[in-house]
Amino acid sequence: MSPEGVVANVLVTLEAVTGFTFYALMTGLIFTKFSRPTARVTFSEHAVVNNDMGERHLMLRLVNDRGNRIVDAEASLFMMRDDVLPDGTVMRRYHDLSLVRSKVPIMQLSWTLMHRIDETSPLYGETRATLHDRNIEIIASITGLDESLSSSIQTRYSYMSEEIHFDRSFEGILHRKADNTLEVHYDKIHKLKD
Repeated sequence: MSPEGVVANVLVTLEAVTGFTFYALMTGLIFTKFSRPTARVTFSEHAVVNNDMGERHLMLRLVNDRGNRIVDAEASLFMMRDDVLPDGTVMRRYHDLSLVRSKVPIMQLSWTLMHRIDETSPLYGETRATLHDRNIEIIASITGLDESLSSSIQTRYSYMSEEIHFDRSFEGILHRKADNTLEVHYDKIHKLKD
């Protein structure tokens, strides 16, 4: 059975071209969706403020859950809070929190992000009570390149005021094995010292 006539031939040709085009587009969309790299970075559930390094720091940590490394990893840290303007109105504002180290060439195991709290820091003078009263939220953002696919990855995490603990420290997660290699204890990423 074959089409007879010009109209029938045109319809069959259009149907075939439309079918192949739709099939090619759907295959491309599905491939793009499933081949896109995901960040797979785990952030600690809590951030801490302490004097462990001899100076006051806000610290949070993250681990790379990927089977490969993140190249040219870059971190940004921001704070959102309710600021009262001179006329008494409340405005939600973003404040940059500078990091002690904002870039690493290769993120393979873990990374502790540290913001020094000094006179220039937007967190200077803040306490647990003021964090809550000013509705503070800390936002961490990580970008980098997937080593195997050379594709950009990005992830973010936020900490509300009740997730920021003062005068607490993280438990260690890196341990040196007998063969002198480092081992990451992923189960300890969220644990704080007593």
